[in-house]
Amino acid sequence: METKISITAGLFVAWLSIATFGMPSPASAEWYVAGDVGANFADRLTGISGTNGLAGFQSPDFDLKNSVSYGAKLGYFPEHSWFGIEGEVLQTTPHIKNLDDVPGIHLRVTTVGVNILARYPGRTFQPYAGVGVGEVIAHLSDSATTQSNTDVTSGWNVLAGLRGFVTPYVAVFTEYKYTGATLRFDHAFVTGGGFEGVYRAQHVLVGLSYHF
Repeated sequence: METKISITAGLFVAWLSIATFGMPSPASAEWYVAGDVGANFADRLTGISGTNGLAGFQSPDFDLKNSVSYGAKLGYFPEHSWFGIEGEVLQTTPHIKNLDDVPGIHLRVTTVGVNILARYPGRTFQPYAGVGVGEVIAHLSDSATTQSNTDVTSGWNVLAGLRGFVTPYVAVFTEYKYTGATLRFDHAFVTGGGFEGVYRAQHVLVGLSYHF
């Protein structure tokens, strides 16, 4: 767990180093902070297979519930530049639905990542797109069939959005994000076994950013 968390810390150190030392001076830089909220249209957990004591077992896909997503961003662009970098935290709760007579399971997914962005640097409207990588922290809660278990793994995302400035410093934006990771819960069951599956989700977000 400590090794995986240190990878997340490394991502942010690298991001801060690029933003601080690899770009123009603060006088020519554009920083922004942002918050966003929206919906997670989660796909299924697919390719479900057992791990540890359940290795070799297969299961039908797990349906996931749609849920609220919310997060925060800290970004950097050289003034009027086409390219920038952004740190992001995004959290959502795509709970696993009931499977026949097996009760559902609460699932929380938090992504801590870094995005590389390209935008049209308009004064009023700024369409943008990007790709990112990061750490995905997924947590299963106790249920009738599982015990609490946390997985920290790598993940990716692609995104596209449109930002509109309502003042020289304040903008509203809407964003589409597609994320993916492989989640593995080795100690999900009291018997010592676990499971893994492929996680995919689509997020539609709206937010507010302040640029300085």
